Amino acid sequence: MYFTRNFLLVSLLACSPLCWAQSWSVSGEGGFGFYRDATIDNSTGSAKAGFGPRIALSGALSQDFLEHFGGELRYAFLDGDTELKSGGVESNLDAASHVVHYDFLAYATGRQARLRPFVALGGGIKYYTATGNEQPFQPLTDFAFLDHANQVEGLISVGGGVRYSLTQHWGLKFDFRDYLTPFPNKIITPAPGANQHGWLNDFVFMAGVEWKFGPK
Repeated sequence: MYFTRNFLLVSLLACSPLCWAQSWSVSGEGGFGFYRDATIDNSTGSAKAGFGPRIALSGALSQDFLEHFGGELRYAFLDGDTELKSGGVESNLDAASHVVHYDFLAYATGRQARLRPFVALGGGIKYYTATGNEQPFQPLTDFAFLDHANQVEGLISVGGGVRYSLTQHWGLKFDFRDYLTPFPNKIITPAPGANQHGWLNDFVFMAGVEWKFGPK
């Protein structure tokens, strides 16, 4: 027990310079997102199934733990109705999604640079929720049903962006993310005899401001 306590103490003391050396930022952003839909087909044809383009809002906590590497914890709210489209006919239902993910960031320039392009890769979860009232007579029910339901799916986050320093503590931030998830088949339920193909890609563009704190 004595050895364990001392080992933990020494480890914390050894790590403390690195922890204190990290720089941090909080940011708020707004933007726009649109989907690459999945496909549902049956013996008569096919339909596109997904979510409509709408606004996106997000907040993030970022850290730089090395000169060219960092990480970011992000929450995003993504509006957008569920949609089913085929042959000029469309069915939709009010819906939205909530995203929580952590990304690793790799920067092209160091901490002191005013302009810092970066690439991002990470993962998390996406909570889909259909909030609208179901229509008594939905079109395209031979392909799928738009249901009033909730569903959580794992998420892969891929993207990048640019951070631009205005002052020591304030800056601008521009982000792009592709959120990939398995198809939420409790929200958009394929009809009997219909088959669904593909994941959903949610392409989100955002811009906002950030406040930086901690050592440079």
